[in-house]
Amino acid sequence: MSVQPRTVPVIDGFVDAVIRPPGSKSETIRALAAASMADGRSHLYAPLHAEDPSAMVGALRKMGTAIEDGSDPWVVDGLGGHRLGDVVLDANESGLSARILLAMAGSSPDTTRIEGRGRLPERPMSGLLDALRSQGVAVEGERLPIEVKGLGRLWGGHVTVDCSDSSQFASALMLVAPMMENPCQLEVTGLTGSAGYLEGTVSVMTRFGATVVRTVTGYEIVNTGYQPSDVVIEPDASAAAYPMAVAAITRGRVTIEGLGADSWQPDASMAEVLAAMGCDVDRTKHRLTVDARERDLVGVDVDMSHAPDGALAVAVVACFASTPSILRGLGSLRHKESDRIAALASEIGRVGGSVSVDGDSLAIEPAALHGAVIDPHGDHRIAMAMACAGAVVPGISISDHQVVNKTWPEFWSMFELISG
Repeated sequence: MSVQPRTVPVIDGFVDAVIRPPGSKSETIRALAAASMADGRSHLYAPLHAEDPSAMVGALRKMGTAIEDGSDPWVVDGLGGHRLGDVVLDANESGLSARILLAMAGSSPDTTRIEGRGRLPERPMSGLLDALRSQGVAVEGERLPIEVKGLGRLWGGHVTVDCSDSSQFASALMLVAPMMENPCQLEVTGLTGSAGYLEGTVSVMTRFGATVVRTVTGYEIVNTGYQPSDVVIEPDASAAAYPMAVAAITRGRVTIEGLGADSWQPDASMAEVLAAMGCDVDRTKHRLTVDARERDLVGVDVDMSHAPDGALAVAVVACFASTPSILRGLGSLRHKESDRIAALASEIGRVGGSVSVDGDSLAIEPAALHGAVIDPHGDHRIAMAMACAGAVVPGISISDHQVVNKTWPEFWSMFELISG
């Protein structure tokens, strides 16, 4: 049964709203992994209820972890590194889940087959697989589905991981390092701008009792295992990018509750990019406010390699600036749920925008936009970013609008709320 496109409601006037986005996807999935490896009961407060974390929950259950996710908080009864026998795990379309599960599978004596859906079987895994093979893990396949048979525990010691394709390779190995036979000296190579996500991994690990020391080339992680913990998941900065973008486009104001100045999430830095475009930004310990009232938006020339997901929302805001913009360092976006560089250029062009691709950069010239049916290319972030344009441009609708369920099932409810 085909789903009719969803028309984005045009906002009459400007946004003036206070929003708390759902829990961080990155933090929820990392915390699930650490809690499952701890020996005892953990509680996860304000986690993200969406398709990606649900894929991780389902996989961990098949590995033997008991998880109650029907209400807040989630309850996770970790097995201290033990698990059931041979299993087949479905990561759905969650790249982070798939990569963490691959590393966890390498720590088991059993055979694990990990499968994926959508574009996930096309996404690269080689940097992580090479690191696992260096630890003696038997791996069949280069992209999902992949079959892994470990030796019971990873040996540890010096491990090199090439993160040219994704920082998630290092995060996956870091998360299993406390369970290794020996302390791990992880050398991270090829990293281009995504170090903030590794700091997020460190943040989660330490809250579950791990000892992590930053080194010149990566991280040294002690093999102490994990302790059960009660953790609060902060709001998702990648999700917060969209109401921030709507505030800028409508010359309005939005306050993001729970996303304070101490947030580790790289996409929180989108607020600084909006400040460079002319918005007033205020960050306190517990909230972030973007105020574009009586402000004129100007273009920027900015490297977004540290926060590539946030670049999608910035690109849409740039369409409404008075001068051109160039967004650089977007190479990692080619390996997501879609080729986000190509998809974003296509859909901005579909509504009349002037955009060109030069390698890993997008150049955007301000232009008059018009309505159109947007193809999100099976990508939740393309759908949400282009919906922001519909806040001021009549006639923009999103086909396959339910794709937002991957990370923000309540996205459209939020949009209706701030539309007044």
